[in-house]
Amino acid sequence: MRLLLTHGYFLAEDPKEQRIMKPYAPLGILYLSSHLRAQGLNAEVYDSTFGTFAELSSILGSGAPGAIGIYGNLMTRANVLRIIQVAKLAGWLILLGGPEPVNYAQEFLAAGADLIVAGEAELSLAQLMRTNFDRSAWATIPGLLFSSGGEVVKTGAPQLIADLDAQPWPDRERIDIPRYLSTWREHHGKSSISVITARGCPYKCNWCSHSVYGHSHRRRGAASVAAEVEWLLSRYNPDMLWMADDVFTIHHGWLAEYHAELTRRRIHIPFECITRADRLNEEAADRLAALGCSRVWIGSESGSQRILDAMQRGVTLEQVRTAVGLCKTRGIETGMFLMWGYDDEQLPDVEATVDHVKQCRPDVFLTTISYPIKGTPYFEKVSSRVVARGNWSESTDRDFQIRGRHSRDFYRHADELLRSEMAADRNEVHIAAIRGNLAATSHEVEA
Repeated sequence: MRLLLTHGYFLAEDPKEQRIMKPYAPLGILYLSSHLRAQGLNAEVYDSTFGTFAELSSILGSGAPGAIGIYGNLMTRANVLRIIQVAKLAGWLILLGGPEPVNYAQEFLAAGADLIVAGEAELSLAQLMRTNFDRSAWATIPGLLFSSGGEVVKTGAPQLIADLDAQPWPDRERIDIPRYLSTWREHHGKSSISVITARGCPYKCNWCSHSVYGHSHRRRGAASVAAEVEWLLSRYNPDMLWMADDVFTIHHGWLAEYHAELTRRRIHIPFECITRADRLNEEAADRLAALGCSRVWIGSESGSQRILDAMQRGVTLEQVRTAVGLCKTRGIETGMFLMWGYDDEQLPDVEATVDHVKQCRPDVFLTTISYPIKGTPYFEKVSSRVVARGNWSESTDRDFQIRGRHSRDFYRHADELLRSEMAADRNEVHIAAIRGNLAATSHEVEA
């Protein structure tokens, strides 16, 4: 039976990303493709990023139907459901993977999915293909969820790949990588391509989903990553790299090995990465600078230690400020991720966050209002107060309201205050007015 892999993200349908225009290839399904081919199995790939729903529908409606594997995440729920409907009518066997389907197995199976492949999908998918997707074999393959007699059957924990170096690199040649690069160059004057050096995160921030890799952390060898980078430069000639690990600087010894491998190959290319403040010391910062790191993103989340502790972040405000300073003194730009609205955040916590960011002075910061992702400890903590806004099929976990939490107007004013305080041409009268609005809405809560 033929297998088609896709991911249900259409750039043309995403107004927010159309303003940003920094797309990256879907490495998840490309890793699946390369793994299967290495096993003597084959899968077709439809990269929906620059495609259209109509084009995918046409593919599903032509030729003999087979199995379709759809990667789903929090933001693509509606598209995944649309694809399920079209594929089901055309006679396809429907498999779902990615971080969200396992958390909503009952809903996705009721919507027409036949099978959910949980966690890391390479090993499970290869076994399925060897059985030609024979339903009688599903119960014997770890990491699957399917419906039987109206109940969701779970076949146990998914298998994790022990040796990542034994896996082939993602199957980038199956999609139009040059189009990603030209899109970047058109909108930003430079191009970027993503690389994954590790899988998983061992930390336990209670709002973060670990539905794919659990709390595992497995790292590729430095030589393997350097060889992939060398090939990417010769094949695609990107201007920079995005190291897409959850925590790139988690292992300082590995950084030293990677630096040595790039030096031996005479490679020096700018890149961006994410780190935790407690995994960035002087040695690591020196190494990043020597490697050519142009920007480090740091998960700060809040300027209130009380809120950070409630999140189980495992970092201190001082560590965040030190990490930003270490980057600045080495000419590395800093970006900060911030989160409003975590459980029990109050006006003093908002003010503390504003003061914290003012002290750090990052080059850029991104804010969001916290939302409880199903399957996380944060969701379990507030689940009795969670109110869905709209139908499940037409919303996401981002749309949850939490009874008793401050209103969205309150967080809008908090965001406006932060951005005004950080603006070079800040107007003190304007800031005073924003503080007044913030205080006035501090008593408003979500119903």
